[in-house]
Amino acid sequence: MLASSSSGNSAFIRTERTRILVDAGLSKRDLFARLAAIDEQCDSVDAILVTHEHSDHVSGLVSLARQLNAPIFITRLTAPAIPWGEYTPKLDCFQAGTTFTIGDIEIDSFTIPHDAIDPVGFCFRTHGIKIGIVTDLGYLPDSIKFHLRGTDLLVLESNHDLEMLKVGPYPWSVKQRVMGRKGHLSNDVVSDFIRIDLDSSISTLVLGHLSEHNNHPEIVRNVAGRALDKTGRALFTRLVVAEPKQQTEVFTY
Repeated sequence: MLASSSSGNSAFIRTERTRILVDAGLSKRDLFARLAAIDEQCDSVDAILVTHEHSDHVSGLVSLARQLNAPIFITRLTAPAIPWGEYTPKLDCFQAGTTFTIGDIEIDSFTIPHDAIDPVGFCFRTHGIKIGIVTDLGYLPDSIKFHLRGTDLLVLESNHDLEMLKVGPYPWSVKQRVMGRKGHLSNDVVSDFIRIDLDSSISTLVLGHLSEHNNHPEIVRNVAGRALDKTGRALFTRLVVAEPKQQTEVFTY
């Protein structure tokens, strides 16, 4: 995870043959620096995937795409919502819910409940490994739980602490949006998911997209850790919290 918070999001996935960037919610300069920190060259990116059009996921997309000239995989409904300006992007548009292949990585897309035009989550499958990336959603419907079955590594949103949100600085209308069914997942909802629905295949659970005003990494770590303990999964599933404004370690499978 190159970045994962309410202010910027981007993830990098690679095999020996294929390199994919998921979202570009940082400046081009920051993205290049964070790729360089893991010994990856920016011009080696084979494709950019877009989950939805909100600025914390696409603020650096146009300038990045101009330089890389890599194809952008984006849903047909989301593509017109990006401010391309005079730039003509190399788009590969897909319908939410379809499966497509980039290099040696097979990618499942699926609709997520969020207040964007056509938001999607992704699962990536290659060489017997499955990775799920699901952030920016107000709740976890059964359809998403189905897609997440069999994942080895799961990146899931744990956006806010409900009490911090209620007493925090946001206007009430924004608080209602965040708490709504097309908003963001709270720590408590994620805890319930861990206790009831976390697949036994998941060896690494990365919780991210933390609100910088309405959450704290230690709260996320404590709430999720207790849920793992209650289910007896703490010994088998490693918990990692993606902290705002810094990239995570590299996860290798």
